Amino acid sequence: MDIQFMERAVELAGNGMRGGDGGPFGAVVVRQGKIVGEGWNRVLATNDPTAHGEVVAIRDACEKASDFSLEGCEIYTTGQPCPMCLGAIHWARIGAIYYGFSIVDAANIGFEDHEFFRQFSLPATERDIPEQQLGRDLALALAKEYTELPDRIGY
Repeated sequence: MDIQFMERAVELAGNGMRGGDGGPFGAVVVRQGKIVGEGWNRVLATNDPTAHGEVVAIRDACEKASDFSLEGCEIYTTGQPCPMCLGAIHWARIGAIYYGFSIVDAANIGFEDHEFFRQFSLPATERDIPEQQLGRDLALALAKEYTELPDRIGY
């Protein structure tokens, strides 16, 4: 854990925020004491709701490493990760998360991450955006085909 990495995340977030790219969210991915990926919120700059600081930093680190796995890395982020970013961090196999302000702090400045966590805790049929299974047989046939690919790489 090193404050210099959080300072860099704050710097990236501040520059992006002041430039109109998005909110006060920046992140750096670190491996063995060196920054290997950087990102800041670019939702407004790109009209991409997935362009959160953590996701941008993960994409940067993975591209530079030519690998989808960031095992052995840690992430420093200005805000506690939202559900999407938390999922991306887990999929990337990042081993530790260090964050500045909390989900509660984010709510105080207008970000509703806490509501997403609440929604996900509800049964699918009770959420604001309900889920319903459809075409299971079609999708399972595709899944079975995937398991039979001779050169399949697991992730």
